[in-house]
This record gives sequence, C-alpha cells and structure tokens, in this order.
Amino acid sequence: MPIRRLRHRFRAALVALSLLPAAVAADAGAAPPAPDRQIPLWPGTPPGSEGLDLPQRIVERSSDPALPDRYVDGVARPWLDVYRPARPDGRALLVLPGGGYQRVVLDKEGTALLPAFAGQAGLTLFVLQYRLPGEGHANARDVPLADAQRAMRLVRSQAREWGIDPASVGVMGFSAGGHLAASLATRHHERVYAPVDDADGLDARPAYAVLVYPVIDMGAHAHPGSRQKLLGDAPDADAVRMYSAQNRVDAHTPPVFLLHAQDDDVVPVENSLLFEAALRAAGIEHETHLYAKGGHGFGVRGAHGTLPLWPTLAVEWIRAHAPLPAAPGATDNEPARE
Repeated sequence: MPIRRLRHRFRAALVALSLLPAAVAADAGAAPPAPDRQIPLWPGTPPGSEGLDLPQRIVERSSDPALPDRYVDGVARPWLDVYRPARPDGRALLVLPGGGYQRVVLDKEGTALLPAFAGQAGLTLFVLQYRLPGEGHANARDVPLADAQRAMRLVRSQAREWGIDPASVGVMGFSAGGHLAASLATRHHERVYAPVDDADGLDARPAYAVLVYPVIDMGAHAHPGSRQKLLGDAPDADAVRMYSAQNRVDAHTPPVFLLHAQDDDVVPVENSLLFEAALRAAGIEHETHLYAKGGHGFGVRGAHGTLPLWPTLAVEWIRAHAPLPAAPGATDNEPARE
C-alpha cells in the first residue's frame, strides 16, 4: 500500500479516536434515529411463512435512554431500515445484526453504527430485520439466508433511487448476523427460494464482507445457542459441515474483513481463525484484526482501548474494496461529493 495512503489511514484513525468522547456526549439522551424509510423485503407473505401466525414484538432492554438496546423477534414480515447520510458517497452496506438466531438486535449493532458508517463515512445503510429459524417457518435453516439474498437483490434493484453504485454494495454482520453474512458471501449463488419478481434476477453476491465477532463454525467451536436455533437439538454431521461457513469458501467468495477479540467467551475467536484459514487456502483477499481484549458484542459503543478504531479501519478497507467510478477531481477512488 502506498505510504501516502497509510499515513492517511493513520491520521484518520487518530482523529476518530480523539473525537469519540464528544460524539458519545452529543448522543446523550437522544432517541434511536428513525430510518429514512422502511422497505418490506417481500411483496406479500415471504416464501416459507405461509399460514404462519407470528406476533411480532420489539423489546427494550436498556433503562438508559441514551443507550437504547432494542431487539425484535416474531419476525413474520422482514424489512429493511434505510439510513441515508447527508452526503452519500455512492456506496451501500447491508447490515445484519446479531442475536443468536433467537432475536435481531436493533440498536447495538444497528442504529449505533450510524455516526461512524453513515454520518462520517457517507455509506448508505440498509439494516435487515430477518426471519429467525426457530419461529415455525418452512425450510427454517435457510430462511435467514433467503432474506439476506433477497435484501441484497432488492438493494441493487433500487440503487438508482438511493443514488448508490450496485456494484459497491457489501455486507456487514455481527455474531449470528456474522454467520448470516458469511453464508451470503459463500452461498450467494444457491437457490434457497423461488423468485418472486424482477429483483430476484439480480446478483446476490456482496462486493465484500465485514464480519465482526462472527459465528462461523457449527462444530467444536460453535456458539451453542446459534447452532441450536439454526440446526436443532441434534444436527447430523452433514448439517454441521454444510452450515459451518469455513467449509463453503470457494473462488467466488468476495474479499473479507474479519474482527474478533481473543477473550471472547461467547463466540470463540477460533471461529474467525477457521474462516481466515479457509480464505487463505482459497486465495481470497482478506484482512484480519484480532484484539487481546474486548469480549463479545462490543459493537461500537462498547469498545474500549484501541477497539474504538475498528470502524475507521473498516471504512478505509471498504473504500479500498468497493471503488466507485472516477469523478472529475476525485482521488483514491473517492468520487466528487455533492
């Protein structure tokens, strides 16, 4: 990498770290930001959810209004929350929050990302509230992947409306959402639902994948709760192998950014290490960041020490792996801003 770009990344990281306390203070007491739009993922009942009576609920777990921590379950009609920055740069990010395949968190790995990824970086965020495999849907193991594939295709079908480059849409997933993002990156070509409209003729392969403390393995290093919800109480060896994302990496897997804390006692760091080894064996470009401490589920607002720098590193990596068409006066693949 050119020295000039390295210096730019280092300066940007230092600036982000120095501004962090002010940014947190500015958010104090604020309600979760409302999306610019909520987009139903499917035109009508999603495939596999026919006849299912599933009451949806949103639960707030935090008593601090400055730190909302909502989650949703009972997702019968999945949707995308769209957050468009004031100065969009033409790139988009499909965000898949975690929740152990038991729930989908809305804030910690959703709205909390906005200052770093939308406000500062200019990425348009599409946060997916996906169906959960343990809630009675048919073909339950592939219901989350069906929603993720559909979401990527739907975002690309509306690229002109949102002013984004359809070739620069990536995915970012956390924990069980990281498993879903890794599944999208490695199984984007698999047909897990019947097409419902023209959007389903578009490519579901993400331009890149950012995986943050991801669930990867369904075997010896599995997160037990995610495995149970996805595969059931006693999955056979074939299911364990097929749904362990490190076994699905191939030459068509997009570039990957991996992030994990080595003291994670919920989703062991071996999950990221297994995926990295598979990427290396397949010759897939990737970047891995391992931190000594951080635990699990830190997102952006629970990060301490050097961990608060990770969004800056991820954004710079995204820009390098999702270049946009050159614009007059633009440098380093950065388009002229509006």
